[in-house]
Amino acid sequence: MVSNNGRVSTATAATSTTPHLSVTRPNPVSVGTIVWLASELMFFAGLFAMYFTIRATVPTEWVNQTPKLNLGFAAVNTTVLVLSSVACQMGVWAAERFQPRRTGSLFKPQLWGMQEWMTLAYVMGATFIGGQVFEYASLVEKGLTISSSPYGSVFFLTTGFHGLHVIGGLIAFLFLLGRSFSAKRFGHHEATTAIVTSYYWHFVDVVWIALFGVIYLIR
Repeated sequence: MVSNNGRVSTATAATSTTPHLSVTRPNPVSVGTIVWLASELMFFAGLFAMYFTIRATVPTEWVNQTPKLNLGFAAVNTTVLVLSSVACQMGVWAAERFQPRRTGSLFKPQLWGMQEWMTLAYVMGATFIGGQVFEYASLVEKGLTISSSPYGSVFFLTTGFHGLHVIGGLIAFLFLLGRSFSAKRFGHHEATTAIVTSYYWHFVDVVWIALFGVIYLIR
């Protein structure tokens, strides 16, 4: 605004040079996934509370039943699940680069895209489930079932519910890969799907690490 003496108004000049501020809103899909995972965390907290309560009530069950567990096999199976989480995160980074598939040889992981990394994570997760089924079968042969003792009940309930969550993650991987293969152009929607899937998978991984420590290491 020009005054009578030809000078520009100071207030107007200051306003014209003030940069516009923009507010970046969080992704609603990511926020919704985090809120849902918080509710899942409360669910597993209840399972942990049940485990420790029954353990404090009948400690002799733990003395008699924990020798039936195969710590070495469980450690290997746990390592497979942890590595699947690493593969999943590599897939997320590829998705954030908008790289859906590999750009070179299959034997060069540094050139892999989201599809290759997520497929590897899926295979590792399926291997973990297969290992858990094998462990269940061996424990049943030793006389430990969900109805045989209080220890059997809490063991199969805690690990079983976690296994169901892993299967849910495997279904999410299939949905993610199917959407990626069918998309004409890999964009933000596909990348967001990869990110929220990784949130869930990392959550499942962390919960299992806690379960492994409580069940197999703290005898």
